[in-house]
Amino acid sequence: MDPRVKAVLEKQGYGLVGEHSAVKPCHWLKRALVEGGTCYKGTFYGIEAHRCLQMTPSVNSCTQACLFCWRFQGFTGGAPGDDPKFIVEESIRLHRKLISGFKGNPRVPRERFEEAWEPRHVAISLSGEPTLYPRLGELIEEFHRRGFTTFLVTNGTMPEPLESLDPLPTQLYVTLAAPNREIYRKLCRPSIPDGWERLMRTLEMLPSLGTRVVIRHTLVRGWNLGHVEEYAKLDAMAEPDFIEAKAYMFVGYSRRRMTIENMPSHAEIRDFAIKLSEILGYEVLGERSDSRVVAIKR
Repeated sequence: MDPRVKAVLEKQGYGLVGEHSAVKPCHWLKRALVEGGTCYKGTFYGIEAHRCLQMTPSVNSCTQACLFCWRFQGFTGGAPGDDPKFIVEESIRLHRKLISGFKGNPRVPRERFEEAWEPRHVAISLSGEPTLYPRLGELIEEFHRRGFTTFLVTNGTMPEPLESLDPLPTQLYVTLAAPNREIYRKLCRPSIPDGWERLMRTLEMLPSLGTRVVIRHTLVRGWNLGHVEEYAKLDAMAEPDFIEAKAYMFVGYSRRRMTIENMPSHAEIRDFAIKLSEILGYEVLGERSDSRVVAIKR
């Protein structure tokens, strides 16, 4: 890993694993430890935030440099090749190290901390594009062997690894942040020439995968919010079990490229989701106004 990238990530609180992986407890895990409750994934899918480990096997590699991304985009490439078992073991060890300070916090019930010490869910996302890791199937298998459920988040530009992935994750998230090629090119800024075409191949393949599938629309006012009928055509191709309409949030590094005016209100997100559900024949699963997200289901 480039030493400059490593220094930035460590300063931001990432636990770095080997040459290309990383782990970082999210805001919702910390909040769940102190206050209880959960993130919107808990509301929609039953995930306990305090038992969730957030990691990536490709922190410094991605096929896109999205304008709305709030993570540090220090993508220096390289071929990720560390051993999956090593990545899992080190991710758990560093996760525990990063939450260890909560053990003495009087606001954190001991039982809740002990549960957090033994995470049972992994979000393979965090930063970078995880499907660039060539041993992703082995990584997922290692987490499953240890009793974890797995959420894999991808931008959909790598259909080949998804098509051959074995085992599949418990739930697969595909981010679809543009209704057409032109908006995709300007907003998602792919580093590969055929990013849109590859994303379309992924959408076409999704109905054949034997796992739960979520399409996530990250919506940015002035860029990709609206276009409901175009999104509906793409969603109909993918036939996902769930669709999340999620507002872009004006946080992190995205503030260098966006303004607060680009952040939709929850009312705008709800309106988009309801219109989309009516076109597709889906129904509203739930919503979280604090995260400005609405989920619909088949």
